[in-house]
Amino acid sequence: MKQPLVLASSSPFRRMLMENAGLVFESFPAGVDERKIEQSLDGAMPDEVALALAQAKAVDVSAGKPGALVIGSDQTMSLSDRVFHKPRSLEEARENLLALSDATHRLNSAIVFAVDGGIIWRHISHADLTVRRLNAEFVDRYLARVGEKVFGSVGAYQLEGEGIQLFSRIEGDYFTILGLPMLPLLEKLRELGAIDA
Repeated sequence: MKQPLVLASSSPFRRMLMENAGLVFESFPAGVDERKIEQSLDGAMPDEVALALAQAKAVDVSAGKPGALVIGSDQTMSLSDRVFHKPRSLEEARENLLALSDATHRLNSAIVFAVDGGIIWRHISHADLTVRRLNAEFVDRYLARVGEKVFGSVGAYQLEGEGIQLFSRIEGDYFTILGLPMLPLLEKLRELGAIDA
């Protein structure tokens, strides 16, 4: 019998990606304070923050799931040395989108595997996304159309929806952009014998 898989997340997008790949798993949200962890990492690079958050989630959930292979994941978004968070208001979403205009930002997507509270694997993938030059009037119309969906992602966009209109260039794979790099995840699960190879 294969080791049980647990996703340390309540994200519907991450669950959907794993379900679409045919994985059988349970899903449990981690009880960690992400902002507190970030504050303790003052000065860390955005990819280090993503790995630390993914690790905290995996370790937290694995403590209550003996013997299970727990998958923790997280994503940070950075423009130069500025790290963005999910907008808390439409005005903040507007400010963020205008800050991203005519610039290339980076998504840092981390995966960590834990068993019985111990880390057995860590991985980080990157995607670089260039936002076309946006004017304030377009951003206002975009926000009026997509509404509260902007609160669900750190960049105030969903690439799989109308957010694709914001971009002029994308470098990186789709799964990294969605926050769960599936190809390295599946490769490592096969290597560990956790899924059919």
